[in-house]
Amino acid sequence: MRKVVVSEFVSLDGVIEDPGGAEGYEHGGWTRAYWSDEIGKVKNDELFAADALLLGRVTYGGFAKAWPTMTDAGEFGDKMNGMRKYVVSETLGELTWNNSKRLKGDLAKEVGALKAQDGMDILVFGSAQLVRELQRLDLVDEYTLLIYPVTLGSGKRLFEGGTKQSLELIEAKPVGAGVVLARYRPATAA
Repeated sequence: MRKVVVSEFVSLDGVIEDPGGAEGYEHGGWTRAYWSDEIGKVKNDELFAADALLLGRVTYGGFAKAWPTMTDAGEFGDKMNGMRKYVVSETLGELTWNNSKRLKGDLAKEVGALKAQDGMDILVFGSAQLVRELQRLDLVDEYTLLIYPVTLGSGKRLFEGGTKQSLELIEAKPVGAGVVLARYRPATAA
């Protein structure tokens, strides 16, 4: 059975909004000063452990605009552009990015069917609204969080809107100047 892995850049106060600065958020780009080869390896390893992306409308739109034009992104770019993308959106128009497919209907049923297939991880980048829905439906199998030594005070948060969940730590280690990799899975009831 495949896992749904949510991968997020997170500030110390839980904000996940616009870490790269592409969305125009007032605090956008808050991860840039911390980039390192270690972080690059984490992102590379998680991408190559997956064979599909599951994305919401906003993240898909940004990725679909940027990734196909990145001709110097090497194997990482080739993987991003070549792998299957599943998109959850009621309003997004035509899906123009290579190997993109819209998920229609009941999200629990659609994602459950994807998880039941043979294959590698299904990776979720960004996609805050989608992540909250996956959390509500108990469809997240693992969180890979890069926690940055900054507080932003406002913005979309990874856990908000009454989300309550017990998590089990799988791994924690520093990866660069003050950034911590923390991997969690939902805790099983005792």
